[in-house]
Amino acid sequence: MKLISIIMPAYNTQCTISDSINSVLAQTYTNWELIVVNDCSTDETASIIKNFAAADCRIHLHTNKQNIGCAATRNAAMSKARGQWLAFLDSDDLWLPDKLEKQLHFSEETKALITYTATSYINKHGIISNYVLPAEREFSYKSLLRRNIMSCSSVMVRADVMIPFPHNNVKGDMHEDYAAWLLILRKVGCANGLNEPLLQYRLTGSSKSGKRLNSAKMAYRAYRVAGYSAFLAILLTLRYSLHSISKRSNIKAGYLS
Repeated sequence: MKLISIIMPAYNTQCTISDSINSVLAQTYTNWELIVVNDCSTDETASIIKNFAAADCRIHLHTNKQNIGCAATRNAAMSKARGQWLAFLDSDDLWLPDKLEKQLHFSEETKALITYTATSYINKHGIISNYVLPAEREFSYKSLLRRNIMSCSSVMVRADVMIPFPHNNVKGDMHEDYAAWLLILRKVGCANGLNEPLLQYRLTGSSKSGKRLNSAKMAYRAYRVAGYSAFLAILLTLRYSLHSISKRSNIKAGYLS
């Protein structure tokens, strides 16, 4: 059985991280290691992780010496990974029990280097939206330029293809996962999507990309990191924002239906 290294950055998520880790423990595929890097949390996040690590040797806790942000923390976790495949799970998101098993089988079936799944959405009260963000079986670089449907917590990538999440010399927050997928797909051509909602993405309302203007700025910085001129990055951001607004509207509508 191939080893899957699960990358989880954690910062002040004492209210959600237990559910996230439990969703890993519930996986039907059992040959995994969970690498949790605590980014200097000031709440009980670290002690919660310690308790899980003490109970299961597949869970490993590491702590940053100083707060360095999500992208650098993911990179720190990846530097400790031993698996042939890397999977990402944020400390407020949830996986369905057969996520790893189905996605690994799909990756081997399609001979894909990077895969992702469809995404469902859950709010802070635990209520699931009826809307599901679908996955396209073959999602090209050009399609990714238009919109990002590759939720970070749904992605599985072969370790020898993964790159560090960009974060150096970037002024302000950015969609570092989007920038990484762009750079990877530019090389490998496309990602393969498993169109089953095996990820439940938690909508907290407090994420760094929660506000539309801030999200647009983060997308713009991702395009710049991907090598586009300021002018082209603005045009791409405008198109990206239209898709983002449509997605948010669909999620809201899913709670009303």
